[in-house]
Amino acid sequence: MTQKETLVQFLQGHLSQFFSSTAFSNLTIGHLIMIVIGLFFIYLAIKKEYQPLLLIPIGFGIILGNVPVIQGLQVGIFENGSVLNFMFSGVSKGIYPSLIFLGIGAMTDFSSLISNPKLILIGAAAQLGIFGAYAAALLLGFTPSASGAIGIIGAADGPTAIFLSSRLAPEYLGAIAISAYIYMSLVPYIQPPIMRMLTTSKERVIRMKPSRVVSKVEKILFPIIGLLLTCFIVPAGIPLLGMLFFGNLLKESGVTKRLADSAKGPLIDLVTILIGLTIGASTQADTFLTNQTLRIFVLGAFAFIIATIGGIVFVKFMNLFLKEGNKINPLIGNAGVAAMPDSARVSQVLGQEFDKTNHLLMHAMGPNVAGVIGSAVTAGILLSFLF
Repeated sequence: MTQKETLVQFLQGHLSQFFSSTAFSNLTIGHLIMIVIGLFFIYLAIKKEYQPLLLIPIGFGIILGNVPVIQGLQVGIFENGSVLNFMFSGVSKGIYPSLIFLGIGAMTDFSSLISNPKLILIGAAAQLGIFGAYAAALLLGFTPSASGAIGIIGAADGPTAIFLSSRLAPEYLGAIAISAYIYMSLVPYIQPPIMRMLTTSKERVIRMKPSRVVSKVEKILFPIIGLLLTCFIVPAGIPLLGMLFFGNLLKESGVTKRLADSAKGPLIDLVTILIGLTIGASTQADTFLTNQTLRIFVLGAFAFIIATIGGIVFVKFMNLFLKEGNKINPLIGNAGVAAMPDSARVSQVLGQEFDKTNHLLMHAMGPNVAGVIGSAVTAGILLSFLF
């Protein structure tokens, strides 16, 4: 063999070895499909402005997670010791959802709920979607634990869905989380047709009494009392409820403004980036593109629709027992789902469609924040029974 032939063989061997280590040699149709899905999410975020703070990190994460890598390089999200794996532990251990609840608490004003406590019942009624989807998932053959994790999509609360699925059904975590966030972003499109269908022209123009002024003492006591009531009943909800009420106390105490500003600003922004990126990266083609994933998306839509119906119908039921002048506009019933503040904004927009002088936003924030609390309580209940 001549020196030239030896050199050619040497180069061919090394080039072949190099090519086998690239993503091109391991690329499948499934990876390409997932990359296209990631690009579509980014398109929706930029072009249509659908939840850009969530869809851009998730979309980019989907692309990142579907670049085929050789096992053993410690770069894949499920490889122990890799950077992405360390970042993903914030999801799998429930750290990120708890920190997001801290930020939500620090940015939320519970005044509308404190001034009209009966609105919490609407938030509770909207949890009907969770249990409806739980029953449907069982009928479709999912295990009780997986069914509970799938059902929580009905709350339209991404962090709660991640927290619960990371414990009850980690194999479906990516599908459940993305389903929850997608339906959160579609709130302005899914809810209005249901709201129009279930309400009469007379109900849509009901004017609610202005909320009373809530004192500073009440605002300070609320997170403390709320913590004790909810966590003593459902201790499993402490990671979410504890952080939610702690964040709210930072806001309302008046002496920890810097901490509250950090929680609702830089902290929640950073965690949103990490949770979106790592959830997206966990949706790898071989585990995501399955019939089970499709079923989860269908069940998620069912849960969300039932939750919306539950909130609206319950308001109509409450009005049977309320005197004229104290009745509740059923258009705020949709806000019982925890997609805050989007579902409350839908109540406002739709209300003004029928009466431009009727302002429902502050009233809708009552069941909206109740829905956040309710979703965390329900997650704690499911965790207690199914874990």
